[in-house]
Amino acid sequence: MPITAFLFDLDGVIVDTAIYHYQAWKRLANELGFDISEEFNERLKGVSRTDSLDIILEHGGLTLPDEEKTQLAAQKNQWYLELVSRMTPEDILPGVANFFSQVRKANLLTAIGSVSKNAPLILERIGLSDTFDAIIDGTKISKGKPDPEVFTKGAAELGVSPAECVVFEDAVAGVEAGRRGGMFVVGLGSPDVLTQADLVAPSLEHLSVQEVLDRAQAVS
Repeated sequence: MPITAFLFDLDGVIVDTAIYHYQAWKRLANELGFDISEEFNERLKGVSRTDSLDIILEHGGLTLPDEEKTQLAAQKNQWYLELVSRMTPEDILPGVANFFSQVRKANLLTAIGSVSKNAPLILERIGLSDTFDAIIDGTKISKGKPDPEVFTKGAAELGVSPAECVVFEDAVAGVEAGRRGGMFVVGLGSPDVLTQADLVAPSLEHLSVQEVLDRAQAVS
């Protein structure tokens, strides 16, 4: 079956907002009386806000009522939004513009598959809101990655089958979600970390659309 659609995670694939998440989570942890490192923050990549908070609280040895956790998650998001609201098209990662030029020439459908509820804001700030045929974010799903819902909904909204899709992800949870969704998965990062990916490259800057299509269709 030919590949007709590319589905992209947002953070770490098109832009890198990990530093903003880290700064906001670190500020929250500090106010709760402990600290988190950048290495620890790697565990939060591709994980929903509520699940990230649970991981952080466990790290700090804290157990809090749901009401307080809701308030803390909202506070973290407010700090994060203050940071991402300053983003511009200059924050788009290297190679993304060239890759999407190739995508358009290949007449492929495109979608964002992000667990972040802030994905539309980020796309607006970097000027890519109109680039995608579908945007699936945290407001449209009930299960975070590694559940495949964010990608299977993306395929459904594009009107294609999972077998026609390629997923681009930088996180272990996202790679697993794509694989569980029955899609060919391109991991962007280290092959030692993204071991479940069908193809791994450092970033979109190091890939061509034709290379991805050839590899994906070879195994379909």
